[in-house]
Amino acid sequence: MPSPLIKNMIEQYHYPVLSIDTFEAFIQSQEECVLFFTENPTQFPESDDVAMILPELVKEYQGRFTAAIIDQASQRELQARYGFNEWPSLVFLRQGKYLGTISRVQDWMDYLVNINQILASEPKHAPGIGIPVVQSATSHCG
Repeated sequence: MPSPLIKNMIEQYHYPVLSIDTFEAFIQSQEECVLFFTENPTQFPESDDVAMILPELVKEYQGRFTAAIIDQASQRELQARYGFNEWPSLVFLRQGKYLGTISRVQDWMDYLVNINQILASEPKHAPGIGIPVVQSATSHCG
């Protein structure tokens, strides 16, 4: 269950709350978006801090990206898709493709530098969780 601060942010700014069922349609419909993974704000109180910062970031970037909140029941499943290990996290996407993640609370200037780098980058493979499988070249023995 979101904290009162996160609930207030959702209501005040009309940010959509995405579930597994609504997630894919939303991310595909957005040119650029940021997904707010709060986890449990009681366990991760920095989530309340990011709830205060996120609307200011959207405003700073003049609506370049749309913000959405991942609902509590969907957080862990979707977190595995993006491979971050710290909470809270902001995951940036362009047309549903991964751009980058910012985790935990940052200084304002660090947010701006990181977001500028993320938004200037090309989509890439999301890190995911686990060990990447790499196929090595094989040599033929005699």
